[in-house]
Amino acid sequence: MGSWYIKRTFFFDVHPPLGKMLIGLSGILTGYDGKFPFEKPGDEYGDVNYVGMRVFCALLGASLVPLCYMCTWLLCQSTLAAFFSGLLILLDTGTLALSRFILLDPILLFFIMMSTYSVLKFMSYKEHPFSVQWFYWLTVTGIFLSAAIGVKFVGLFVILLVGFTTILDLWRLLGIKSNTIVDLTKHFVARAMCLIALPIVMYMVYFSIHFLVLNESGNGDGFFSSAFQSQLKGNKLYNASMPENIAFGSIVTLKQRRTGGAYLHSHWHLYPEEHPPRQQQITSYTHKDDNNKWLVKPSDHDVEEAEEPQIVRSGDLIRLEHVGTRRNLHSHREPAPLTKHHYQLSAYGSNGTGDSNDIWMIDVPGYPIGTPIQTARSKFRLIHYYVRCAVCSGDKKLPKWGWDQLEATCNPNLKDTNTLYSVEEVDDIRMPNSSFELYSPTFWEKFLESHAVMTQGNSNLKPKDGEISSQPWQWPLNYKGQTFSGKEHRVYLLGNPVIFWGCLATKIVFLVVYLVSSVRIQRGVRYSKVWRDYQERTFGACWWLIMGWALHYLPFWPMTRILYFHHYFPAFLFSAMMTGVTLDFLITLLCVTLPENLTLMTFHTCFGLLLSSLAYSFYLFHPMVYGMFGSMANEESSQMYGLRWLSSWDL
Repeated sequence: MGSWYIKRTFFFDVHPPLGKMLIGLSGILTGYDGKFPFEKPGDEYGDVNYVGMRVFCALLGASLVPLCYMCTWLLCQSTLAAFFSGLLILLDTGTLALSRFILLDPILLFFIMMSTYSVLKFMSYKEHPFSVQWFYWLTVTGIFLSAAIGVKFVGLFVILLVGFTTILDLWRLLGIKSNTIVDLTKHFVARAMCLIALPIVMYMVYFSIHFLVLNESGNGDGFFSSAFQSQLKGNKLYNASMPENIAFGSIVTLKQRRTGGAYLHSHWHLYPEEHPPRQQQITSYTHKDDNNKWLVKPSDHDVEEAEEPQIVRSGDLIRLEHVGTRRNLHSHREPAPLTKHHYQLSAYGSNGTGDSNDIWMIDVPGYPIGTPIQTARSKFRLIHYYVRCAVCSGDKKLPKWGWDQLEATCNPNLKDTNTLYSVEEVDDIRMPNSSFELYSPTFWEKFLESHAVMTQGNSNLKPKDGEISSQPWQWPLNYKGQTFSGKEHRVYLLGNPVIFWGCLATKIVFLVVYLVSSVRIQRGVRYSKVWRDYQERTFGACWWLIMGWALHYLPFWPMTRILYFHHYFPAFLFSAMMTGVTLDFLITLLCVTLPENLTLMTFHTCFGLLLSSLAYSFYLFHPMVYGMFGSMANEESSQMYGLRWLSSWDL
């Protein structure tokens, strides 16, 4: 995708554009020309200058260590807690693996942590409102919030975290009686401008650059409307002239009018035996293709070449002959392959001759019978004359026999919005042409359409046959990783098990300690002011970090799209920081509980054990990141022998 930006070739992706634009920019600045095809993982780079893009991602990934350190320090002012937080990130194999490759993840993680650091830095100036530093960090927070969601929609979760923190801060200000209504209004307006208005404007700027750069036709055209495609150089609709209406004898392509709608498509392949009768397949296809072309014919005769063009109108009875195979669009009362309450669509006949089940009525909802069908503008339904169902397409993918294309059906529910189609291209030399510039969309229309297509694309991301995915319950347990390279040089994305399981155990310990402390306070146990302040600051930091972890983790549970282990790492950063704060508290609690003459030895012992355990665990599992060679971990000759602690790890 970075290459496509360099070549200005339009493509479709389910994520916003900022991260991919930055990868493309880093490639340009370091001498990459965008010509490597990236066809499949494992392809040799040769002399391609790809290193600059890897360095860019690695620098952002490396910056997570000091960012986590500084965020933790701002929360609890403890150097030890900050040190452990940074160390957990530094020695985690998963975070390191994500940072070593040309991926969106290190960019996303960097912007999430910069947003977190900026808002904490802003909060540190709460006693100096409206100062230069206060405004600076408030503005910087808004910029990095827009950048986080500009890389992936996961950035929305850090926006929620900052939003919740801002609401709590405004609530605190409301409780200060010296603040007047004017003061509170100024606070609210400043936050609204910097944390709402500014991120929205910046986010739209990213898309403006995205549309400006990607102005050449590419493989993502078919996901977008005809009007959108007309802005892409090299697309058949760019500066196109074609008939404003269609006539009997016109060759057309039919595109579903819903966002991201596909083309009505056919090919020589037949339905398999389990879907009788074995007639030619009709599917929906998201890409431009010659097999999307249909000849419009009257219901009762063929059109002669010398015949004057007769405009097709709403209410007309037509037949649609597939240009490539010369079979007619057909339906009958057989169930569709996947959507059983719909009827099957097929292509039937020979050399344009079929039977009465090839007849369709063209209906333009909301317009009277006799309304001419306009190219790109008219929304119409193709209603089967006898079965009374309409051509329809949903999001269901056909199996391998259908080439993973979308199912096309005949829907008995004539009011379904998925039955609306339009004519995208018309080929008819008998008709006068009009310029397609008439349909040029505005920036706002392109912006909204892009988001509708991305949303639909995300919901359609389902596991393919044999594809390894994971479930959210597995992530904190480090139950299963992801294979990044499966050849001689095997790289496996898996968190450092000592760190992952330690973070999980620390959460449980913290909840127990918090509960015991709350019970003791309720029972009247008194603490010194120094300890009480330290405990409140620590518990407050832990709860805030747990909220950050939960906001970046729990939303994945109800998601129906395919999920992978790397989706957990934004949440893991907050989990690691919370673990660092808790470890500091537990060591301090142990030191103050023991006799004073044992305090120093206890501290050094705990610190040394934790440091050596974390460092040694990284040493054991570092081949997962830098490359495993030879036999698998279950063989004695393997460098990872004995380290496959869970059978689900593919080491």
